[in-house]
Amino acid sequence: MSVQFIGLKEINGPLVVLDHVPDVGFEEIVELLLDDGSTRLGRVVQIEGERVVIQVFEGTNGLSLKNTRTRFLGKPMELPLSTELLGRIFSGAGKPIDGLGDIYAEKYGDINGKPLNPVSRVYPRNYIRTGISSIDALMTLIRGQKLPIFSGSGMSHNKLAVQIVRQAKIAEDKGQKFAVVFAAMGVKNDVADYFRRSFEESGVLQRVVMFLNLSNDPIIERILTPRCALTAAEYLAYEHDMHILVVMTDMTSYAEALREFSSSKGEIPGRKGYPGYLYSDLASLYERAGIIKTAKGSVTQIPILTMPNDDITHPVPDLTGYITEGQIVLGRSLEQAGVYPPVDVLPSLSRLMKDGIGEGYTRADHSAVSNQLFAAYAKVQDARSLASVIGEEELSAEDQQYLEFGRMFEKHFLNQGFYEDRTIEQTLDLGWDLLCLLPKESLDRVDNEVLEKYYDPKRAEKFKG
Repeated sequence: MSVQFIGLKEINGPLVVLDHVPDVGFEEIVELLLDDGSTRLGRVVQIEGERVVIQVFEGTNGLSLKNTRTRFLGKPMELPLSTELLGRIFSGAGKPIDGLGDIYAEKYGDINGKPLNPVSRVYPRNYIRTGISSIDALMTLIRGQKLPIFSGSGMSHNKLAVQIVRQAKIAEDKGQKFAVVFAAMGVKNDVADYFRRSFEESGVLQRVVMFLNLSNDPIIERILTPRCALTAAEYLAYEHDMHILVVMTDMTSYAEALREFSSSKGEIPGRKGYPGYLYSDLASLYERAGIIKTAKGSVTQIPILTMPNDDITHPVPDLTGYITEGQIVLGRSLEQAGVYPPVDVLPSLSRLMKDGIGEGYTRADHSAVSNQLFAAYAKVQDARSLASVIGEEELSAEDQQYLEFGRMFEKHFLNQGFYEDRTIEQTLDLGWDLLCLLPKESLDRVDNEVLEKYYDPKRAEKFKG
């Protein structure tokens, strides 16, 4: 039996309130019928006895306190799921916007996901190759990992996201399927068109599922977008044994939508006005990455977020860093120097990298190259700091060698063309070429056996002169 409730108690921003509503579930989907015959969807976000607060997806403009009819559907919001999702473009709420019609669903999935039993999780091992040297060599992305990119306003993170989606591949295992789920939240029309056009022109759209939430779309839809994207990813990974990379940009827009929504509910704000449950809300998204015993697929996440005022201690990057397994930080000074991608090596790391590289995964010398490049680049920063005080001419010969190494490292290793796709072998060989600019005795992070095999001063000659 379907019961309709006529009239609303109050309307407050995107929220409407009903009184005397029994037997309603949290997150239940609601259908609102307007005077003009149109319908809008909402979901139950708060229950106090028989008082129910409903979040309206399409906004509350035009709603009448007296004549709006409300019907509770008795189920949470669900996304139609099928392998037809691949190659399609959806709104933030999961509605097709590419003009190709509705999805013929094999099943419907609750967008809030199902909790993963920690015991059923498998430790991530194999890596995903992005073709970008700084990431593949120094902060390797492992299948099943969540590795965020911390960027700043106006930096080239959108360009980097497109390059990762276009180039990403799993380690060459036969017969394994790989796809990307791409979710954009609060982006402008020109940015959304850039993403769509880039994927179409490069021919990768047939293995991409896109969810686009524009900046002029309702904020409520922005809160649904990552949940819809992750539901699609879990379905393809755990029911069709695919390896799925989920790229979500911009998580700061998501957090700001959550702050606005929390404020309209009258909740007590926490740090910088964000709700006190921001940590657990972000965790409910990030923790949907992983590998489980009962499926051959995996879900890997790259959330991208812009740090307000480039402040890494801001609540959104701060809490994201607690939940995720490392971070890739983009540096504004590198961006201004014309380096692309401007990956700031020293504050970046991948905590799962150590178990997914080396013999059998990438190459036996990967760990040694990575450690030595990190150590050498740290000494470059020390030499630059000293040079800023006493001048470059007064530096020791060793410090001047480190300065030269730093310049070449940024110019040839970090800096990479937008269409340049490097294999892991090319990346590691380039790392050795650069390390050969330094004296052999200063390479103290590499075993002698590996050093004898790869160190040759002639390798560095191409960087001189």
